[in-house]
Amino acid sequence: MKVPRGLKGRPLRTAGVVLIASLTTSSLNLRSQISDPGSEIPTSANSLVPQNMQRPRTRELGVKVGILPPGPLNAITDVAGVAVGHATVIRGENVRTGVTAILPHPGNLFREKVPGAIFVGNGFGKIMGSTQVNELGEIETPILLTSTLSVPRVADALLDYVLALSGNEDVQSVNPIVAETNDGYLNDIRGRHVSREDVLAAIKVAKGGSVEEGSIGAGTGTVAFGFKGGIGTSSRKLPSRLGSFTVGVLVQTNFGGILTINGAPVGRELDQYYLKDETNSTSEPKKRRGSSSTDGRRLDPNNADGSIIIVIATDAPIDSRNLRRMATRAMLGLARTGAAATNGSGDYAIAFSTATEVRIHMAAGTADRNAPRPQLLLPNDAMSPLFLAVIEATEEAIYNSLFRATTTTGRGHTVAALPIERTIEILRKHGALEK
Repeated sequence: MKVPRGLKGRPLRTAGVVLIASLTTSSLNLRSQISDPGSEIPTSANSLVPQNMQRPRTRELGVKVGILPPGPLNAITDVAGVAVGHATVIRGENVRTGVTAILPHPGNLFREKVPGAIFVGNGFGKIMGSTQVNELGEIETPILLTSTLSVPRVADALLDYVLALSGNEDVQSVNPIVAETNDGYLNDIRGRHVSREDVLAAIKVAKGGSVEEGSIGAGTGTVAFGFKGGIGTSSRKLPSRLGSFTVGVLVQTNFGGILTINGAPVGRELDQYYLKDETNSTSEPKKRRGSSSTDGRRLDPNNADGSIIIVIATDAPIDSRNLRRMATRAMLGLARTGAAATNGSGDYAIAFSTATEVRIHMAAGTADRNAPRPQLLLPNDAMSPLFLAVIEATEEAIYNSLFRATTTTGRGHTVAALPIERTIEILRKHGALEK
């Protein structure tokens, strides 16, 4: 994915992407390789946490979620045309953050908008662009996920990207879509370390195919259910008699509750869950430094305040009204994982359709602007299987974010990854593994 060359006089100086010991020397030389906005960033920039490869995905462990089959990659990129890119920022002992970009199609999104909708499960969050999306039912930029206090800077860089695209020379209004979770427990969030260069790098390396998960991009510093959270993805493919449509989901997990996997009480049996101290009469409750629900801080990894962003893609030809209905069902998938949906949690679902027959093309002139535009849409009666696909893919994407994440230390805190062997023992005990 090329960053536009129209950003004259404002060269990319560095990808701002991290520098972890496992990277090769050549992959650290991002500064010189992207001094020209049109040059290629090395593939390794999209694979900055290779240790994730040591941790399996949910299905590789025998955990089968739901009844619908996944797509070939079991990822949001199973929806044709969707691309995902990450820029990960790790510096010193305190910076653990990043940005993740989701592109609905490879063209100019401002000129070829996609129908979209945003649903708010609980609104303790900062999501930019939601009111216009829900008013007009259109998405006209890539969807970016990042850290809470980086939202304005990320949006500003996204504006640079869109305005510089060929064909947008006369554009005077853009609705950037940027969502966040608060990674302040592991990350120096006040430093706002995600830069313009990081944003453009994430968009530039966005691609189809397999998606990196876990402690990467916008998921670098997140915590879920008291364990290391991060980026996760999954998909579902409807059978031919139901239209053969695909639904893909990508999540950024940073919330809490009582972890449940395929119905098994994993959080309880691992002795790590929300309100553990308050409900255990034999233990002394921990002293807390005030309420995180008033300022968005996570005071300990078991605190259920936080957020989740759920991005839903489908190739089914549906409009914003039914996309909103799909987005509401994502909260059912979230609930299956044991989420507490606390006062301090920002729970959002962003849904869009990539179907070419429902694309919203910018009119060339006044006559075209006022002319009717026919659309072929699925009827309401066809939506129920898509609702189930969203529920199952959301649930599994959350699990993947946990299984793939790696133990992370930052700001003097260490958040352990979900212990796989012990988790498998619990799932086996409760009959939650595929036989």
